[in-house]
Amino acid sequence: MRASITEFRDAYGAVTERIRDRYGVAVELANIEPPLKGDLDGSRILVADHNTDEERLFLVAHLFGHTVQWNVSAALRRLGMTMPVKPTGEELDALGAYEREACRYSQQALHEADVSGFDQWLADYSACDVAFLRHLYTTGERRAFRDFWIPG
Repeated sequence: MRASITEFRDAYGAVTERIRDRYGVAVELANIEPPLKGDLDGSRILVADHNTDEERLFLVAHLFGHTVQWNVSAALRRLGMTMPVKPTGEELDALGAYEREACRYSQQALHEADVSGFDQWLADYSACDVAFLRHLYTTGERRAFRDFWIPG
């Protein structure tokens, strides 16, 4: 499924509203300097205003996933605040698990907001994110995000 700009925008609005109203987490568009695309602090999610509608949807859902993690586990909060340098295989596995868990919370947020038809997109986007981060952490090189996209 390839959603339209309107579908991504509508889904972003629905997920943002659900996160705010059910969980009390503020979501704000913010002026964040590239290459960063968003940020969180455990009670607020910032989404860079320079993102596309597709990126905004992924970020609000994914950063909500990390927000949940940060609020239920001090260890996950510490892991999420770490920028690993030359991580070991074990550290990369832990980071991968952390990212996949955030994806599960992301999917739940979409479902709770009655956003349907995005499951495969979210899985692909999340896998791309994990591959991007794994490359960044192991090489220090920031390649284009879509270089890591594998549909399905």
